[in-house]
Amino acid sequence: MKFVQIIDCKTERFDEMDRLMDQWVEQTKGKRTATHSLIGKDRSDGSHLVEIVEFPSYEEAMKNSKLPETDRIFQEMVALCDGMPTFTDLDVVRDEQLNEATSRRFFHEIAVGGNLDAIDEVFAADYADHDIAKEAKTVVGSDGIRSDVSSWRAAFDFTFNLDRQICQGDDVATLWTWTGTHKGDFMGIAPTGRQCTMTGTTIFRFKDDKIQEGWWHEDLMGLMRQLGAIG
Repeated sequence: MKFVQIIDCKTERFDEMDRLMDQWVEQTKGKRTATHSLIGKDRSDGSHLVEIVEFPSYEEAMKNSKLPETDRIFQEMVALCDGMPTFTDLDVVRDEQLNEATSRRFFHEIAVGGNLDAIDEVFAADYADHDIAKEAKTVVGSDGIRSDVSSWRAAFDFTFNLDRQICQGDDVATLWTWTGTHKGDFMGIAPTGRQCTMTGTTIFRFKDDKIQEGWWHEDLMGLMRQLGAIG
């Protein structure tokens, strides 16, 4: 079970605290068990800081706390604070990456499931699309996605297997495998009935909980070979 520790403190010396955290990251390379650290500053009180540190488990957190570098940095941190920091220990009982879930919603519900009405819920009205397979580098608007999805669904019965998803900041990168049966006209190629596979990567950038921009890299040449369009 994932474990999170929340460290709450007050200090006017944030720049020194920031440098201290950089030192800890550098000095514990290859030894620390923390997987994610986030520091927030109270908007109503700039001296109030909250650090959230994630670990794979409580046991791994305890290993991390026993590192001599962690103990030394903690003592220096206390010296920078106005009073002793407080600690809250939490077992993670639910962990939902909301942008990742929205990204999956596109692949499964919209592209495969055909719920085109959900496009306006998932994509920003001024969505920008970048696809190496298109002559036009950018298509703006959710209507562009609606047109693309409709075209692919008319040409193939297909599924997406999401092999891996990585979330960082506002971006979600998805490595996928597409499997489809050619049932309709596709780029001037008459239906062949062939089953094809194609791999690709899609990066979605989010803003205000909607997909604002997308980058597509797919093996379209491999798909065309499987359809017999090229040798």
